[in-house]
Amino acid sequence: MTGQISFPRQHARTQRFTLGAPRAFTVSPDGERIAFLRSRGGTDRANLLWVRDLDSGEERVVADPAALLGGASEELSAEERARRERSREGSAGVVGYAVDEAAELAAFALSGRLFTAELRAGTARELPVPGPVVDPRPSPDGRRVAYVAGGALRVVDADGGGDRALAAPGDGEDDITYGLAEFIAAEEMDRARGFWWSPDSESLLVARVDESPVQRWWISDPTHPNRAPQKVAYPAAGTPNADVRLLLAGLDGSRTEVEWDRAAYPYLARVHWSPAGPPLLLVQARNQRDQLYLTVDTGTGRTRMLHADEDPVWLDLFPGVPAWTPDGRLVRIADEGGARVLVVGARPLTGPQLHVRAVLHVSADDVLVSASAGPEAEDPATGEIHVFRVSELGVERLSEGPGVHSAVRCGSVLVLSSASLDASGSTVRVLNEGKATATVPSYAETPVLTAAPRLVRAGARGIPCAVLLPTGYREEDGPLPVLMDPYGGPHGQRVVAAHNAYLTSQWFADQGFAVVVADGRGTPGQSPGWEKAVARDLAGVTLDDQVEALRALEGDHPLDLTRVGIRGWSYGGYLAALAVLRRPDVFHAGVVGAPVTDQRLYDTHYTERYLGHPDEAGEVYAANSVVTDEGLSGAAETHRPMMIIHGLADDNVLAAHTLRLSSALLAAGRPHEVLPLSGVTHMTPQEQVAENLLLLQVDFLKRSLGMA
Repeated sequence: MTGQISFPRQHARTQRFTLGAPRAFTVSPDGERIAFLRSRGGTDRANLLWVRDLDSGEERVVADPAALLGGASEELSAEERARRERSREGSAGVVGYAVDEAAELAAFALSGRLFTAELRAGTARELPVPGPVVDPRPSPDGRRVAYVAGGALRVVDADGGGDRALAAPGDGEDDITYGLAEFIAAEEMDRARGFWWSPDSESLLVARVDESPVQRWWISDPTHPNRAPQKVAYPAAGTPNADVRLLLAGLDGSRTEVEWDRAAYPYLARVHWSPAGPPLLLVQARNQRDQLYLTVDTGTGRTRMLHADEDPVWLDLFPGVPAWTPDGRLVRIADEGGARVLVVGARPLTGPQLHVRAVLHVSADDVLVSASAGPEAEDPATGEIHVFRVSELGVERLSEGPGVHSAVRCGSVLVLSSASLDASGSTVRVLNEGKATATVPSYAETPVLTAAPRLVRAGARGIPCAVLLPTGYREEDGPLPVLMDPYGGPHGQRVVAAHNAYLTSQWFADQGFAVVVADGRGTPGQSPGWEKAVARDLAGVTLDDQVEALRALEGDHPLDLTRVGIRGWSYGGYLAALAVLRRPDVFHAGVVGAPVTDQRLYDTHYTERYLGHPDEAGEVYAANSVVTDEGLSGAAETHRPMMIIHGLADDNVLAAHTLRLSSALLAAGRPHEVLPLSGVTHMTPQEQVAENLLLLQVDFLKRSLGMA
C-alpha cells in the first residue's frame, strides 16, 4: 500500500480507518459465543454480522447483506437516513442489530426490510412485513420482533406470522410517530431508541412523539432546482420541542399512558427496564438543572420519584445509567464533591481519583465502568481511558497499558477493545475469568503514515495538549508555522492516548506545520468543574484556553507564533471563526468547517444547557455568537484570511450559519473564501469530498501564512 496511495485518499477511502474493524459486540449469557459487526476489508463499507465460537475460535458470517439483498444496492428510508446521521454512521450493510436475552436471535434492517438471524445455527431470513423497517428488536424470549414502520410500533412473530400494529398514528396525525427517538434525544441526549421490551416479553414501553409544535425549516439542494426543499422539524434554542409521551402497550392490545409532570420535566432522557425492578425513567427539566429518577407502576402508569438531582449549572447524561443492580439498587453517575462518581444505592463507590464516564455492565458482584483520571489521581494519565471493576470492596483496573480502552461483558466473558499511541487501530481481546483466550481480527488498513504525538499539559491550568511535528524534524530546522487543530468544546475530547486519533494532524504536520491539539475547559474527561467552566461563556473560555495553550507551549516546542493558523469542524469550526475574528493578534488564518455562528439557530437541549434560554439571556447569546442580526459579533478591526466550508445538506448545523457569516463578512468588507458542498451533510462521508477537503485546506493555509 505504501507509495501507491496518498494519505488523504486512504483516509477518505477507509472512512478514517474504521472500515474492517470489528465493533458492536454482544456476548451470549452462556459464554459460548460473541456476535459482532465487521466488513470484509479496510475499504469495504458493508458490514456483515459475524459470530465467533469461543471454544473453537471459529468465526462465521451469519448475515451477508449482498446475499440477503440478492446483490441489489441498499435503499434507505428517510427515517433510517436520519438515524444514521444522528449516530454519525457512515458505513453500510448491517450497521446495527439487537438480540434476545439468550443472544440466540438477532434482528436487523436492510434496505428497509426486516431480517432475523439464528446466531447459533448461523442462518438468516427475511420476515415479510410492512416497511420501511426501522430499529427492529427481538423480545427477551426471542418469540417476537418489534419494529417501527410508517410511524407505527409493530410486532411480528419470529416465524413471520401475526404481524400487527400496537401503536399507530391515526388519520390526520402525520406529525406523530410511535417508537422512534425524536431529533433532540438522538442528537443531544444519546438516546437513539424509542421503545423498550418488558422482561416478560408481554408488553413494551413506547415513546409517542408529536412534532407538530416544532418549527419547520427547509433544506434545499441548489444544484437541483427542480427538486422541492426538504422539510425539517428543527427545535432551535428558545422554540418549542416535540411533545414526548410514554405509553405502556401490551401484546393483548391494552394501552396505558405513563404519567409524570411533563410540563416541569419535558425531556425523556433515559428508559431502563430489567428483571431487577420496575421500569425506570430519567426525566429532565428544560433548563437541565433538575432531573428525576422515576419508577413506573405498570398496572396504572403512575410514576413514583426514586431520586432527584439538582445542579446550579447543569446535569449531564451518561451512557449506561440509570440501571438496577440485580438486588434492586439504583445505579447512577453523579457529580459530588468536585468529582464524577459511581453511586450504587445511596453509597458512592468511587472518589476523586476517578472520573467516571459510563457504566458498561452491572452484575450481582460489581459494576463495570469506563473512567479517566480524576482531579485527585496520582497520575493524570493524559488522554487515557480505562475499564474498571467497582464493588463494595474497592476498585480494580481491568485494562492494561496506556491507551483508550472499552469493554462489553456478560458473565465471565469480557470483550476488551484497546487502542494505544504505539500502534494503529485497536486490538480486541476476549477474556474469560480474567484470562485472555482469543483476539478478534481486524481487517482495517494500516495507515501510510505514522503519527507521533507528544502528550503534554500546558499552562497554569494544565491544559491537555498533543503536539505533532513533521516526520524527521530536527532541532536545527528551526521554528515552524503553527496549526491549532482543536475541537475544543463540550462532548469532544481530542487529546486521547490513541494513535489513529492523530493521523490527520500528523499529515498536516508533515506539510510543514507544528500542529497543536488542545483540550481546554469545556471538553470532557477531567472533572465536572472543568466541563462546566464554560457556562454562559462558551466563546470566551474556550478561546482563552487555546491561546493559553499555544503561548505556554512556545518555550519547549519549535513554534513560530508569527504564523499561526487554526482549523476545525463543527464546534472546532466555531472556535476557528472566533479565533480569527476576535484574536487576530494571535491567529493569522482560519479554516472554519460547519460552524455554529448564530447560537439562536442551534438546537434547544445543547444550546440552552450552556447559554440559558434566549428570551432570558439575549446578551449571552449575542456574546457567544459569531454573527447577530446586526452583523459580526465582537470582531476585532484586523482582518485575517478565512476559508469557510459547509455541507448544504447539513440538518444539524444548517448551512444558514455559514451563509449568515459570509454575508456579515462581506458587509464588513472582509475578504474570505466559501466552499459550499452540495449534497454533503455534517459527516462529509463522500470519498472524493473528504480527500479534496484536506488538500484544499493545506493550500489555503500555506497561502495565508506565507508558506507557498
